[in-house]
Amino acid sequence: MRLYESVIIARQDVSSAQVDSMIAEFSGIIENGGGKIHKNEYWGLRSLAYRIKKNRKGHYVLLNIESDSETLNEYERIMGLNEDILRFMTVSIDEIEEGPSIMMQAKSEKPQRGRSQNSDDAEDLDKE
Repeated sequence: MRLYESVIIARQDVSSAQVDSMIAEFSGIIENGGGKIHKNEYWGLRSLAYRIKKNRKGHYVLLNIESDSETLNEYERIMGLNEDILRFMTVSIDEIEEGPSIMMQAKSEKPQRGRSQNSDDAEDLDKE
């Protein structure tokens, strides 16, 4: 069995609960085929770089999968038939990264808006 990373973009007018149920359905396909889901991350509703099927936003989900090629082909076939899926991409990987993905790390490490990090320097300039 090989390791794969799959990113799925669902339509913006689908609720988070419906996205979870779709992911559970796709996970069931993998598990029924003898595969395993190692990681499931919901990245949230994000803006798209360009319009896809008249949508400007989409629900992003990352799945790390261990599966054979036949099960993966069935998984991708079912996703292609689902009208709520705008795009998906599955790539082969060498190993699964432990911990949160880059997108989840970027969410938690964003600096707070309003005050810049160099606000002390600006105050020093006002005193001069």
